[in-house]
Amino acid sequence: MSDAIDHDGFADGDAPAERVTEVSGTGIPVRGNDIDTDQIIPARFMKVVTFDGLGQFAFFDQRFGDEDEEKDHPFNEEKYQGANVLVVNANFGCGSSREHAPQALMRWGIDAVIGESFAEIFAGNCLALGIPTVTADADTVETLQEHVATNPDAEIEIDVENETVAYGGETIEVTVSEAQRRALVEGVWDTTALMGANTEAVKETARSLPYIPAAHVPDEGSDVTGAAGDD
Repeated sequence: MSDAIDHDGFADGDAPAERVTEVSGTGIPVRGNDIDTDQIIPARFMKVVTFDGLGQFAFFDQRFGDEDEEKDHPFNEEKYQGANVLVVNANFGCGSSREHAPQALMRWGIDAVIGESFAEIFAGNCLALGIPTVTADADTVETLQEHVATNPDAEIEIDVENETVAYGGETIEVTVSEAQRRALVEGVWDTTALMGANTEAVKETARSLPYIPAAHVPDEGSDVTGAAGDD
């Protein structure tokens, strides 16, 4: 993740993943309602073994024509290169539930998304990557998009914990769903890290299940998250 995210880290030992309390950086506006996951990452780019390199294909069909000529799209504009806060409109991330969509955005460099509303599964997939999806009303979002278009180098500060966004000398109230806010702030958004932090509890549960042979439960001190690949 970008250094623009304020992480409290693991210092006190009680958070299995990094705590995402704030995100700051410059913005990039992508206008339009109902931008679906096929627009974010076309299906033909999903035939990959890993998500590495997926960022270059974000919004590909909106950015390039049939002859690979550039179209007019914010992700092609020089002034937005390096921006990490995406500002969108209503029902962003609708359509299929492909997790490749937020993966592509993250690998492009996006650390947070501000919009009017998000498809529920898309928001959940973003949370699994530690990417906040912050909502505000249509007028607020449009004003922020205009500000970003006019001031592409201006800093945007998202306070996930206190549900505010600061930019251009003003602070506005936004909404982060309670479940998402707690998961990010408390550092429990990464389910793999959460399982790793509760290894002994996972093993104890496994031992109590009649259909799991005792020999298949890792010994004390071994990493439960890697057990599935040992056989």
